[in-house]
Amino acid sequence: MSGQETGGDELEGLAELEGLPGGARAALEAVLMVIDEPATADELAAGLNVTVAVVEELLAGLQREYSGYTVKAPGRDADGLHGELNDVSSSAAPRGFELRNVAGGWRIYSRAEFADVVGRFVLEGQTARLTQAALETMAVIAYRQPVSRARVSAIRGVNVDSVVRTLVQRGLIEDSGTDPESGAVLYRTTSYFLERMGIGSLAELPQLSPHLPGLEGIEEFFDAERM
Repeated sequence: MSGQETGGDELEGLAELEGLPGGARAALEAVLMVIDEPATADELAAGLNVTVAVVEELLAGLQREYSGYTVKAPGRDADGLHGELNDVSSSAAPRGFELRNVAGGWRIYSRAEFADVVGRFVLEGQTARLTQAALETMAVIAYRQPVSRARVSAIRGVNVDSVVRTLVQRGLIEDSGTDPESGAVLYRTTSYFLERMGIGSLAELPQLSPHLPGLEGIEEFFDAERM
């Protein structure tokens, strides 16, 4: 009975995804675009509430599409799902990224052929000025480190995932382990950050209180929030 119920839930989940623009394939693609580390087919299936078989078929289709192979399904099978799972873009041009299965997990990567282009962009980007959002996120991490993205997002009131990735790419922050309670990745500033700031240690960071009146009790606020 439990197996039948699970199967029913997964079919219901697939039907729900097919109601979204692009269907289940686009939903899986959206997840792959935001994950920070490779995810297994089981993990992706659980997150999308579909079967592993469905996810594996979708992954194979996306992998072919990104490599420039066009697949047009001949039609639908008895349950009407086969066509949608295999229907991909009509474009036969390879993408600048690919879907790889690395160490048992799936993730989207830029193609090796574009390593020089990507590397040049990243290195040149380090000399570009940070956006206001990046500066604010950088300040929160500098003064609250080690800190998770969730905590930074809570302080700033916006999602900071893309900004954090930019700061990591520019070498200003780095992974500092995981939170023992939540398992979330913690971030801290790097020696390159100190170099760019022109200081020798974090102790030389300017005090915030003279510039932000009314925040004298901020530590008490965070302490109370933890309780």
